Amino acid sequence: MDIRLTDVRKTYGRRRALDPVSLDAGPGVLGLLGPNGAGKTTLLRVMATVIAPTAGQVRLLGHDCALPGGRTEVRRRLGYVPQECGFPAGFTGFEYVDYVAILKEWADRRARHDEVRRVLAVVGMTGEAGRRIRRLSGGMRRRLVIAQALLGDPALLVLDEPTVGLDPEQRLRFRDTVSTLADSRCVVVSTHQTEDVAALCSRVVVMHEGGIRYDGTPSGLAAMADGRVWIGSGRDPGAVLAWRSETGGLRQIGVPPAGADVVPPTLEDGYLLLVGGAGTRQEVPA
Repeated sequence: MDIRLTDVRKTYGRRRALDPVSLDAGPGVLGLLGPNGAGKTTLLRVMATVIAPTAGQVRLLGHDCALPGGRTEVRRRLGYVPQECGFPAGFTGFEYVDYVAILKEWADRRARHDEVRRVLAVVGMTGEAGRRIRRLSGGMRRRLVIAQALLGDPALLVLDEPTVGLDPEQRLRFRDTVSTLADSRCVVVSTHQTEDVAALCSRVVVMHEGGIRYDGTPSGLAAMADGRVWIGSGRDPGAVLAWRSETGGLRQIGVPPAGADVVPPTLEDGYLLLVGGAGTRQEVPA
């Protein structure tokens, strides 16, 4: 397995961010869903060796991350997109990715620059590479962060909200890139975009309140809402959530009334039902 987490816990003072998490993952795309504060970013930072767990074991790419030598070996083969990223002042896009390549031990200048140009082309930033980062849009900056994660063809990719700020065309380009990479390596993607999970991932993990609440296929997550989604003209008391659909009726999730117009569920329906309304902690009636 590329990722093997065993009873991993993380606490900050009295607050439990992870409590506990066990997870194995191999080649393919694993989607990580959950409301804000669910523990997703903490889990990804543990996977990226940015922080150490309070308890439990982390093995990545066959190495024990509790050992300094193990962490070093993992970092040489890891690509990481953090949720938030700072940039060196005054750098161009090319200079930033080149700087990260130096940190990743690309000593040969010609080979390094060839690699920098390659990953910039993958994310569609060749034409903007010479511009100062401060003059780039938020989406362009996000594409630079994705580019640096692809340096050296990493064996493990950990991506925290990689599509934030990307327009629809750029998101499709991202899906294409990840789909190509996932044939031979493990890719973990945290996102609030359930359509990205449905399009990309063979496996989805839902986190809530620091723990894993679901681990399975996207279709299995959608099936959790079978018989619990219906269309009505007004909000029903049994609805956990309701919103106006494109047809004008109210799409509702919860316990349908007798004779309701039940419709097939989506992955998003299953997710919302599972977490009780996107983190509102409402209980779904039995």
